[in-house]
Amino acid sequence: MIPRYLVDIDIQSLPVVDTDVIVIGAGIAGLFTALRSSKEQSVVMITKKSLLDSNTRYAQGGIAAVISADDSPQYHLQDTIVAGAGLCDHSAVDVLVHEGPEGVENLIKLGTQFDVENGEYALTQEGAHSQRRILHANGDATGFEIVRALSEKAIANSNIDVWDNHFVIDLVTDQGICYGAIVQKSNGERLFLRGKATVLCSGGSGQLYRYTTNPEVATADGVAMAYRAGANVRDMEFIQFHPTSLCYPGAPRFLISEAVRGEGAYLRNIKGERFMGKYHEQLELAPRDVVARAIVSEMEESKSTFVYIDITHETEEKIKHRFPTIYKYCLDYGLDLTTDWIPVAPAMHYMMGGVETDLNGETNISRLFACGEVSSTGVHGANRLASNSLSEAIVFGRRIVDRIALLSSLTKVPNTSFIGDRHVHAIQPVVERRLKLQKIMVRYAGLKRNREGLQKGLDELMRQVTIFNTELTEREEFEFANMLTCALLITESALFREESRGGHYREDFPNRDDEHWSKHTVLNRETGQFEEWITNV
Repeated sequence: MIPRYLVDIDIQSLPVVDTDVIVIGAGIAGLFTALRSSKEQSVVMITKKSLLDSNTRYAQGGIAAVISADDSPQYHLQDTIVAGAGLCDHSAVDVLVHEGPEGVENLIKLGTQFDVENGEYALTQEGAHSQRRILHANGDATGFEIVRALSEKAIANSNIDVWDNHFVIDLVTDQGICYGAIVQKSNGERLFLRGKATVLCSGGSGQLYRYTTNPEVATADGVAMAYRAGANVRDMEFIQFHPTSLCYPGAPRFLISEAVRGEGAYLRNIKGERFMGKYHEQLELAPRDVVARAIVSEMEESKSTFVYIDITHETEEKIKHRFPTIYKYCLDYGLDLTTDWIPVAPAMHYMMGGVETDLNGETNISRLFACGEVSSTGVHGANRLASNSLSEAIVFGRRIVDRIALLSSLTKVPNTSFIGDRHVHAIQPVVERRLKLQKIMVRYAGLKRNREGLQKGLDELMRQVTIFNTELTEREEFEFANMLTCALLITESALFREESRGGHYREDFPNRDDEHWSKHTVLNRETGQFEEWITNV
């Protein structure tokens, strides 16, 4: 059903460009990995738009690391494991919490300027964290500051060749080894980019859902191309919906950072009542999946399309200083964060699953690595702890570079060719197909799921697979094929897991079932679906 390659190829007939390390995608994962690799190796870094277009740029809250003397790696580990609802790999979390502080220091050395108060780094607290351990920049523009600092260094680095406005169509493999990728230039020309290591840093899949905090580029490209290449894809049913995205007529679904609740904001239903006390003892600082479902329950009960987030009890000075980006954005739509309750609703935010890796970021395909949201390192389990994602990217990015340093160069050009039964015909415009897919995912594979809905969603998605038998040439067509691939993986995994856990909630199986479901679900294009049992003690 899903072909090995999206286009007909003959590697021997394509122009070949050589480099040491191929980095697919920007964001913190791509930039940090590229910069670290460039110390001793040549790097080609590919973005389908520009270095500034990534999920990292829009990360508001910050980066989690043990900085305070009152905190400890053990506290951070425990918070991560509790949020992960029994599916975290303890060894991966241990790596994160112990190596995270060094990673932050590396970001600082590369020019990232985190906020400072009274001569020390300012720390905030977010949902499910027991300590204040979130570093932030410019109040609520942490991601933008990190991308600014790292992209300036990347552009100035003579060992990094940045290919903007290029699209990676597929990974090239031969006998379980990744040799590089098929890349299409903006003018439609294609080439074979060969490297001794290929690192997927392509971000998440937010555009699969009609309502998302992710940018337009988050179309699940990395997961889809890795799956086609034979990589294991794990835990795709676990989707994190951010509880509080702006929900206001005429405004995009802009993220209202969890840090707003971390600094004392309340959630209120349309009657003005605080309601989180009915759902969790941590109130507004409960894990994201709990808060998101609580909001949906309140919306359903009141037949409303939103609830409110209220921080008006804090001083105007504090709000403007701590959340300048959010304050200005809301003000552009006539909403004043200092005096108004802000209407919010959940939106797709983060993909906990992804391409399965080991502790060095390597996949089951030799020389293919994954870093950042596209990966499944085992850190996030069934529900990502707030602000762990940026830490994960730098910690495992460093480990990937250390592993690549041990690899020898590749000189072989694999004799790979693929000719499919493709045809050119008038099809429904991609923009219409994309919107239909997004509506299917919201309706049947969203915050609340059940067997009947998931099966109906899967059936409707299957009607779109004709795209794989079509001659594709444009970026938008490749993106839709990737989105459809990932949507199928999510829906199949959600249908398979008959329990509720973390970011996966089944109305027909509402309880967590540790006896039967303390395991990962894994999909592989060649071997099908299988399970990996959790062995953590």
